[in-house]
Amino acid sequence: MSIAVKSIFSADKDPRAIRIVLLNDHEGKALVLLPANMLLNLVSIWKHSGRHLQPVRGRDVIKFFSQAALKTVSGQEKLFHLPVFLDQSLKDFDRFSVVEFYTGLAFEAHKEWFSDSLSACVLGMTPQMIDKHQPEGSDEQVITRAVERFTTLRIQQRLEDTLGLPPLAPSMKRLIELRSDLSAGIDDLVPLVRGDASLAAQVMSWAASPYYAAPGEVHSVEDAVIRVLGFDLVVNLALGVAMGKTLNVPEDTPRDGVPYWQQSVYTAAAAELLCKKIPAEIRPKPGLIYLAGLLQNFGYLVLAHLFPPHFSLLSRYIEANPHMALEFVEKQVMNVTREQIGSWLLDNWGLPAVVVEAVRYHNDPGYDGLASDEAKLIHCVNRALRLHGLADGPVEAIDETLLQQLRLSEADIEAALATVLESRGELDALVHTIMHAQHAHS
Repeated sequence: MSIAVKSIFSADKDPRAIRIVLLNDHEGKALVLLPANMLLNLVSIWKHSGRHLQPVRGRDVIKFFSQAALKTVSGQEKLFHLPVFLDQSLKDFDRFSVVEFYTGLAFEAHKEWFSDSLSACVLGMTPQMIDKHQPEGSDEQVITRAVERFTTLRIQQRLEDTLGLPPLAPSMKRLIELRSDLSAGIDDLVPLVRGDASLAAQVMSWAASPYYAAPGEVHSVEDAVIRVLGFDLVVNLALGVAMGKTLNVPEDTPRDGVPYWQQSVYTAAAAELLCKKIPAEIRPKPGLIYLAGLLQNFGYLVLAHLFPPHFSLLSRYIEANPHMALEFVEKQVMNVTREQIGSWLLDNWGLPAVVVEAVRYHNDPGYDGLASDEAKLIHCVNRALRLHGLADGPVEAIDETLLQQLRLSEADIEAALATVLESRGELDALVHTIMHAQHAHS
């Protein structure tokens, strides 16, 4: 489970608010002070200090800053006996309104406490500064530049050929065709499932999952598809899992982050529940919403596949900047976001345009295109899950305007989340089933 952290946008509105960050290496601990709305650039501090300081794990930060002594002025002053690295923009400050985002610890620090251990340099970057240095162009052009900059690959012909991504199995290509065929039904799906031993085993396993609470035993693929799961759910689960199985879940992820498949399954389940609360006349298709929820974080796997060394660096940056929207951290480290690269690949694989657009724009509340409602719904679900430590990213309030556009209420969100939380055991069993299938596949 992730540790929920307040967003910079809901933090103390005091323009003097300063974020305090705990780092360490083999030489010991150090503190960083920088404006609360800035990303800590780890490379800058490494170059300046000559030390390979790393962010301390979130749960250890909580333990450290929860010490009783840090609730007293004397304890706070003693804290600053550690080496202190100060962002250059704060060098003329004499007092600092310090905030630690994991614990919410806030107090006023005085420069005189650490003037002897102080080192000032340019450490922070605002989202605007990060955006200013991003490459321009279409998503494919941005991805191409990132690939050429951060790997030894040189784009020769088509981008998808250069990347060496594994192809989809024929049965998965057929599933995509079924997903896009409005006239397709059970009679088309059952023979396909029955003809793929791996897929058939998964379908049988899903049908037996406590989450779907099938009455009696499930005796066949036909029984699983017709009586328990249905056409939409089988196609969407199979597609979502197939996409994920083409790429391995990375090992060096941010510590205390939400495991990939747990976030995917919880998002899909919550999104489908909430979708059914939208008035019928404007309601998106629940099946496509489920698939978009299952794939909303797919680009995370693509980033890990394409940029292994830089993905490790990205993980450390996310840990050092838990208050910052993930897209800005990814832009700073890789010049491309998981939404850009994930949706691009899904589009190349021929997934429905609504799903592709929802994956691409669910973190952009201002998006108003083909999958506007789908993207907004995934956005709201993702923010709700973050509050419970079930999705990665800083805790942010759900924009009331988005709920109004979807004709939903906060009570609807709370009811859907309550149902999901009550079903955690069953959903975790489904996650386990998917992960087991993936390990068997690899």
